[in-house]
Amino acid sequence: MRVVGPDDPLGVLRRVAVAGSAGSGKSTLARMLCERLGVPFVEMETFFHGPGWTVRETWQADLLEYLDRDVWAIEWQGEEVRERMTARLDVLVWLDHPRALAMVRVISRTLQRRFGRGTKIAGGNVEGPLHTFFTDRNHIVRLAWRYHPIMRARVRKLIDENRHPDLVVVRLRGQRQVDRWLRGPVSALVGGC
Repeated sequence: MRVVGPDDPLGVLRRVAVAGSAGSGKSTLARMLCERLGVPFVEMETFFHGPGWTVRETWQADLLEYLDRDVWAIEWQGEEVRERMTARLDVLVWLDHPRALAMVRVISRTLQRRFGRGTKIAGGNVEGPLHTFFTDRNHIVRLAWRYHPIMRARVRKLIDENRHPDLVVVRLRGQRQVDRWLRGPVSALVGGC
């Protein structure tokens, strides 16, 4: 396994997952990569969430079918399928942003969604009222705070175990490094950046 930074060449960019905490920009980057790779973007939540925050019964099978394609980019999520996803990857992009940046982004996204100007949520779902931040342990902002170190530990464990020797992990810290990576190594492989 090779861990690289924002300026290091990649070699190949066909099957990519983007890891990071809530608010790190996983979906945004995966969408941008799909555009540059010329393939449709399908958000991970689309596989998982049905109406009323229900879990779709076929989400794992549908996701695995998507991952059978030759080229894709998606968020590195789904505990039950993460290992199978990782086994198919060429590149894992690790958005290892400071917790403060991720929190500002998740709060901003939550406020925009709440006031009807943000991105839609799969299954036609809507985030709960803002005041539930104080009462709901699973409010997205509270989850984002709790899971930031957990996601960092998951990626570090993947690197330490080194069970996928051909995998390239691109570690990006902050938006400037993301932008540099897109302008540099990604542009060199797929152009259009």
